[in-house]
Order: sequence, then structure tokens, then C-alpha cells
Amino acid sequence: MTKSEALNQWKTYRLPAIQQAEQQYGNGIDRPMRREDWNNYTDALCKRGAITERQYETWTHPRIVDPN
Repeated sequence: MTKSEALNQWKTYRLPAIQQAEQQYGNGIDRPMRREDWNNYTDALCKRGAITERQYETWTHPRIVDPN
């Protein structure tokens, strides 16, 4: 799996729940929550063999800019 593929999946399946929580709390973009979720997501990918340990260790956090 490439980083682009992982990022597209994360944006599709994980980011909407994060955005919903951000709206609920009303504090704008919660960068720590997004970084933690990305770390958890890539950790899970690595543990199930979808990405290598090197990919897991070297991929940076995605830069997500909300249209709001």
C-alpha cells in the first residue's frame, strides 16, 4: 500500500468521524486528535501487514486543510 492509498482511505473512513467530533466540541481543527488517529491508523496497517515497518516509521502526518 502506498501512502497516497492509505491517506485516501483515512480521509474516507476516519476523518469524517474526527470532523464530527471537532464540530461537536466547537474548538475548530483538533490537530492532536488528527495526529493520534493517523498514528493509530498506520500502526494498525503495519500490524496487519498492509504497510512495512519502514513505511510506518517514516510516513509523516498528513496535512489536512478543511474548506471551512
